[in-house]
Amino acid sequence: MAQMTLDNLKVTIARGDGSDVRPQVFDVPAYANQTVLDVVSWVQQNADPTLSYRFACRVGMCGSCAMMVNGVPRWTCRTHISKVLEGDAVTIAPLRNLPVIKDLVVDMDPFFDKWVGAEGVHHGALTRDDPIAEIDEASETRVEANAGIECINCSVCYAACDTVAGNADYLGPAALQRAWTLLNDAKDEGRAAILDAVSGSGGCHNCHSMGSCTTYCPNDLDPMSAIAGLKRETAKSFFRGRR
Repeated sequence: MAQMTLDNLKVTIARGDGSDVRPQVFDVPAYANQTVLDVVSWVQQNADPTLSYRFACRVGMCGSCAMMVNGVPRWTCRTHISKVLEGDAVTIAPLRNLPVIKDLVVDMDPFFDKWVGAEGVHHGALTRDDPIAEIDEASETRVEANAGIECINCSVCYAACDTVAGNADYLGPAALQRAWTLLNDAKDEGRAAILDAVSGSGGCHNCHSMGSCTTYCPNDLDPMSAIAGLKRETAKSFFRGRR
């Protein structure tokens, strides 16, 4: 690799298990086209083999390498270090709003539990013996459903959400976007269950529409608009007397 203008980077990494978090500073060689994940990997491979972190694909397909970089949730494999440096320094920490297991590794269980809580699972009615249902790809509902299907469960939006930070019961943008996708899916039979789930105490009406989820989504999805859609549909359902 070609060297960057800087010779070394001052990399501060949050260490510990959540109950005992301490910053540790590493001097890391600077290279051209270096990602934040490259920096973390260099530390683990050359400076401290006990550093814990997650990654898999390294090309922005899996989302497992998401971390806080200078206070912003990002996919570290797709974030060039030159774009986030403050002088010659960068601070890397585990994703916000999730329990820390160790160092940069968080427990994703609460995130996925909220997908279940939002009825973010397919509610099928047909069997393998039934003909495949035809779908109008140009219909308004199909367009709405398609808008959210590229979510890869990286939890960047969840970490960005201040409502999640202040309300542990809030289902969060990813789970609610999944609920909106299924609500608009003609093959899903769980409309009543979804509306019940997302209109409860931790549901869509807790959202303050600040838009951090949409701003920071690495896949350019728009959870805030999906949540607004759920607010409309739950309100319509209420005034129609379904609840």
